[in-house]
Amino acid sequence: MGFLGLLLGALIGVSLGLLGGGGSILAVPVFVYVLGFDPKQAVAMSLAVVGIASLVGAVGYWRAGRVDFRIALVFGAIAMAGTYVGARLAVFFSGEAQLLIFAVVMLAAAYFMFTDRGLNDSEGAREKMPLALIAGEGLAVGVLTGLVGVGGGFLVVPALVMLGKVPVKRAVGTSLLVIAMKSASGLAGYAGQVEIPWGFVLAFAAVAVVGSYLGSYLVRFISPSALKRGFSVFLIAVSLLILYENRDTLIGLVS
Repeated sequence: MGFLGLLLGALIGVSLGLLGGGGSILAVPVFVYVLGFDPKQAVAMSLAVVGIASLVGAVGYWRAGRVDFRIALVFGAIAMAGTYVGARLAVFFSGEAQLLIFAVVMLAAAYFMFTDRGLNDSEGAREKMPLALIAGEGLAVGVLTGLVGVGGGFLVVPALVMLGKVPVKRAVGTSLLVIAMKSASGLAGYAGQVEIPWGFVLAFAAVAVVGSYLGSYLVRFISPSALKRGFSVFLIAVSLLILYENRDTLIGLVS
């Protein structure tokens, strides 16, 4: 796999452990543009790597008491169904249009995370999130995830924090479990469609798992406010890159 592959795998894991998302945003471009895999193959490989790393990362958060299984099971199950619906709707959009939607959603999430609107850092007692709200959020996030083709951690964390009033570190741990659930569902959908080099994938995932443990460890030393702002900067950087890469399509839409 080489030193570069090891380093990139570790960085993907750290992003998952620290932010509760960002793995597939990094993994797909890495597999396509750096390691030379076919795009469809890269998507399936990304689901496997991110799913494994997310599940292992969620274990670390669970041990620290930062996974809300009530929310994860309801939110995750409905999000899996929403992801399927979003994937079916994707046939009506060009790849460039999907990426532009992806960038706009990330910018909106970054804005709310950075300005602290509706956020709650308290780890203490809080009003429980109604099941109907969990279901509605899970469906909406799932549809967007299926439509833009990413794991959805950057959508799940802000949704749990802003609307569910879940403390950000607890939202990160819960997000990891939700991502693992959706990755498993998505990977099953790719069965028989593409050839997955499982030896490479498992080695890459092992490195990402180590990185996710590092991210889970580092999160203890970062304030929730700094974590939210760091997350928002990450989202802005990736969204601006996507907008730049698809500037011709964007200009065509607004002109």
